[in-house]
Amino acid sequence: MTGEEREARAVGLRMYEAFNGRDLAALETILAPDFVSHPLGTAGVGAVADAWSRMFAAHPGIRVTVEDMLVDRDRVAVRSVLRGLSNSVPGGAEPAPTMMEIFRVQHGLIAELWGLSGLGRPAG
Repeated sequence: MTGEEREARAVGLRMYEAFNGRDLAALETILAPDFVSHPLGTAGVGAVADAWSRMFAAHPGIRVTVEDMLVDRDRVAVRSVLRGLSNSVPGGAEPAPTMMEIFRVQHGLIAELWGLSGLGRPAG
């Protein structure tokens, strides 16, 4: 793994740690100032902080568990599972929603993110 790939992996892991730790301030050290979220159709760190805040309010116990992380130069692909949703079935009878995200790292910060989520979709 190259230095660039180690840096990309590290910033990706920090993003999920910040989410799980409800650390909105950390976004300033994880996302580029002109960060673009293609799924949200937004730009900037503030838009992500707002989206995360809404998610935390709707699902106080939500956590992301990274299942796979693949790095190729400045691109990182992540398969993760959302746990602790407020509308989930007790005992885990219902499968946890999966997310697939790809992000591009530039100068040690996440510059762009693309993704899909099973959140809010019926299982099947």
